[in-house]
Amino acid sequence: MTRFFSEGAANWRTLQDLPNESFVCGFCNTKVSSIKGYKLGQHGDASGSKIGGLYVCPNCGGPSFFTPTGGRYPTPALGNPVKHVPPDLYALYEEARRSSSQNCFTGAVLLCRKMLMNIAVQQGAAEGLKFVEYVNYIADKGFVPPNGKHWVDHIRKKGNEATHEIAIMGEQDAKDLISFIEMLLRFIYEFPSMVPAQP
Repeated sequence: MTRFFSEGAANWRTLQDLPNESFVCGFCNTKVSSIKGYKLGQHGDASGSKIGGLYVCPNCGGPSFFTPTGGRYPTPALGNPVKHVPPDLYALYEEARRSSSQNCFTGAVLLCRKMLMNIAVQQGAAEGLKFVEYVNYIADKGFVPPNGKHWVDHIRKKGNEATHEIAIMGEQDAKDLISFIEMLLRFIYEFPSMVPAQP
């Protein structure tokens, strides 16, 4: 394994001027451009060339680490905030989103699968049912938009792959499932709360 800097070699006290880097901050989700941070150089390289670094967001002060292999941590979370979702259910949704920002895509997929069961119970399904029964409950009770049942089934299948098979989920898998869960939460919780119920 390559060692990039020796202990005590990095100066974490004073921000350095770095080549400009534009990115979407993984903390505040704002597109920014930064020249402040800390350079990561190859250990033993006298030229001082930059192979990565930590950039500080000028909007929120959060650190974004650019790795020597081209990765970045944290990346922006997939999905968007949704209003009027019950707190426990929203905590699961945000956990799935945070998992995606750390490139933990299998974890995000598993959380989306779990959310289907939680949504069904929130909407009146009994506890202790088989997972497929929760999926059917959501679809049969009209909690998915027209032509949306195949999406619920897609979440079930992907979740089953992540749970019962030796399968690693990718970014696109997590993006698809979080997008659908977001839409489902808007359809069930946010949109009905936007217009007061008629007496």
